[in-house]
Amino acid sequence: MAKPFASSADLGPKEQTLEVLADGVYALTAEGDPNIGAVEGEDFVVCFEALATPVAARDWLAKLRQHTDKPVRWLVLSHYHAVRVLGASAFDAETIVAHHMTKTLIDERGQQDWDSEFGRMPRLFKEPESIPGLTHPDQTFDDELVIPLGGDRGDVVLKYCGRGHTAGDIIMWIPKHKVLFAGDLVESQAALYTGDAFHRDWSTGTLDQIKSYGAEHLIGGRGAIAHGREEVEAAIEQTRNFLTTMRREVGAVHERGGTVKEAFEATHAALAPKYGKWPIFEHCAPFDVQRVWDELDGIDWPRIWTAERDREVWDKLQD
Repeated sequence: MAKPFASSADLGPKEQTLEVLADGVYALTAEGDPNIGAVEGEDFVVCFEALATPVAARDWLAKLRQHTDKPVRWLVLSHYHAVRVLGASAFDAETIVAHHMTKTLIDERGQQDWDSEFGRMPRLFKEPESIPGLTHPDQTFDDELVIPLGGDRGDVVLKYCGRGHTAGDIIMWIPKHKVLFAGDLVESQAALYTGDAFHRDWSTGTLDQIKSYGAEHLIGGRGAIAHGREEVEAAIEQTRNFLTTMRREVGAVHERGGTVKEAFEATHAALAPKYGKWPIFEHCAPFDVQRVWDELDGIDWPRIWTAERDREVWDKLQD
């Protein structure tokens, strides 16, 4: 009998915690489930990430509405993955904004990604019938977009730091409070999913640029919020170490003419002592290794994950 996906058996509820990081700056964490955030402008709100379904998003918005009743003018999508975008309709945002590569990826593989992620992680899709269809951004940009918050609230800066978790990830930086929403480009006390990643770019220039902001608070895609420069830098370097360890271990097996299964076993053994107990490690590891292997085979643009390919790779790399 085929071994089930690691996260398909994870059906227990996760406790959600809303933290007020500064005046009008909010972050919601959920014990390793996707993190999400919001920033108040003078008479509007900028929301960051959308969760997997409108019903799941409305639960977050109910918590946010305990602090502000301002309308959502901007909904920022950090990247294209289904668990980050399919809840967008709940926000009634005036504008949904993303990097232009995120739009490209939604157009190219949005439906396959939706099917794939629902199969891998069904618990995140609360009432999936509430999803009206694929989410498409209204506005895109290439390098940077600045949103003035009005009054003395300063700005929100949306920035593309380079290829990383996907080809189109962006961060949200609030300079006045030194708060950085990193999306899945950084994880704090959580493992990485890299099945659509560009490992070399991510582990070098992209993380270097994120580090250069000198954030005092960093909200990664999953896991705990990093408070203070020491924790922020630790989260960035934890992410970098995860990536470089995978590249080293998979690269060694690939160079000697081994198999993907051998690369998975070597990588798992190298990462598990530090990361093995962290959220989504077992779930992500096979897909991460396969993507590194593809890169070493010269496949720069990530292959599309389908429900069928998910199962093929998962079964191939399990005992």
